[in-house]
Amino acid sequence: MDGTVLLADDDRTIRTVLTQALTRAGCRVHATASLATLMRWVEEGKGDLVISDVVMPDGNGLELLPRIGRERPGLPVIVISAQNTIVTAIQAAEARAFDYLPKPFDLPDLMKRAARALEQRRRGPQARAEPPSPEGDDLPLVGRTAVMQALYRLVARVMNTDLPALITGESGTGKSLVAAALHDFSDRRARPFVVAGLAELDAPDGPAAVMARARGGTVLLDEVADCPAEVQARLVRVLDALPGDGAPRIIATSQTDLQAAISSGRFRQDLYYRLAGVTIAVPPLRERLDDIPALADHFLARAMREGAPPRRLSAEARAAIRAHSWPGNVRQLANTIRRLVVTSPGEEIGRAEVEALIGGGPAAEPLRAVDAEKLSASVMRHLRRYFDLHGGALPPPGLHQRILREVELPLIEIALDATAGNQARCADLLGINRNTLRKKITELDIRVTRRRKLM
Repeated sequence: MDGTVLLADDDRTIRTVLTQALTRAGCRVHATASLATLMRWVEEGKGDLVISDVVMPDGNGLELLPRIGRERPGLPVIVISAQNTIVTAIQAAEARAFDYLPKPFDLPDLMKRAARALEQRRRGPQARAEPPSPEGDDLPLVGRTAVMQALYRLVARVMNTDLPALITGESGTGKSLVAAALHDFSDRRARPFVVAGLAELDAPDGPAAVMARARGGTVLLDEVADCPAEVQARLVRVLDALPGDGAPRIIATSQTDLQAAISSGRFRQDLYYRLAGVTIAVPPLRERLDDIPALADHFLARAMREGAPPRRLSAEARAAIRAHSWPGNVRQLANTIRRLVVTSPGEEIGRAEVEALIGGGPAAEPLRAVDAEKLSASVMRHLRRYFDLHGGALPPPGLHQRILREVELPLIEIALDATAGNQARCADLLGINRNTLRKKITELDIRVTRRRKLM
C-alpha cells in the first residue's frame, strides 16, 4: 500500500494505532486532532486519502466533505464515527464519502478499505459505483426514539459484515426497509439485491436460482416462516453449498416467532441457525409512540412530492393519530395518511376526519369476552375444564396445534366476514402476511366469499 494518508481524530489512541498500522503498510501519515489543520493540508495539495472522525472539537467531519470535494475532486474520504447510527451512514453517503465505518471498527477491515481507496485514487475516479443519496426527509427509516436509535446502531454495526441477518417484527413495521438499508449502505450496494418470496423459492431449483441471480450481492428471503418443509430443506442444502468467496449475503424476514415454530415442528432448527447470524428486531409502532408525529409528517411530505395538494394535521388530529394503537404499524399509518390527503376537503386535516378512518376509540386494550372478562381468562377457564374432563390422564398429544386451530378458525372467519372477503384487507386487519393468510385459509378449510360490504 503506497500513498499519503491525512488522518483526523480527536482520540489520541486511535491516531497512534492507525498511524502505526498505515506506516507499517507503507503509507506516509499526517495525523491531527483538528479539522482546520486537516483542511489546510487538503488545500495545500497534500494527501491521497483522508480518514476523518465525525465529531471533532472544532466541527463536524461530515460537513467538511463538500469542501474537500470542491477543493480536491476525486480525493477519497473514509468517515469513521462513534455516532454509529444508520442516519450517520446515510449522511456520509449523501456527502459522497468513499466509505463509512462505525466505531469501534475492525483494524484489518479499515486497512483493506484504505488500500481500496488508494488503488482507486491511482486508477482515477471512474471505478466506484455511487452509493444511494436519499433526500433529507426521504430516509429509509424514520424515528428518533430510543428503540429506533438502538436499531440504527445495530444496523450500522453489522451492515458491512458477511453475517446472515434475521429481521423480525410484526407486519407493517418496516422489516423490508431495514433489509434494504443493510444492502444499500454496505460494500455490496453496487451488486444485485434479490428479494425472494415463497413463489420464487417453491420451484425445485428455486433457492439455487435465487442465489445465482444475486451474483455476490444480497438475497432477502421474505417471510421465511411461510416456506413449507420441502423448501426449507432445499434452502439448507443450497446455503451449505455456497462458496466462501463471492457468496451473497443472506437476509431473512419473519413476523412469526421462529423459536415457537421450531418447538412446534413447523420450522427447521438447522435452517434457523443458518439464518440467525444476527437478529434484528423491528419494534411495533405502539412501542415508539413519540415517532408517530414525525412519521405522519414524513408521509404528508411524501404525498406532496408526489403531486398531492398541501395538507397539514391539526393539533387535535395529531393527538388522535398518536393515541391510536396502529395494529398494522407503519404501513397502516402510511395508508391512513395517504387516504386523508386525498379525501380531506381543506388544507388542514381535522380530528373528525382522522376518527372517521381509524375510529375514535382509545389505544389498544386487552381483548375481552362476555361480561368484560379478558379473553385470556375465558380461554384459561375453557382449557382447565378440558383438562379436568380427562381426570388424572393427560389429553392426547398435539394439544397446541388443536387449540391454535380452535382459536384461529373463528378469528379468520370473522375477520374475513368483516372485510367482505377481501383477503388483502383481512391480512392487514389481522397483522399477518397475505401469503400466511392464504396458507391458513387452505389449512383450516375456510370458505371465502367476496361480497359487497353493507355496514
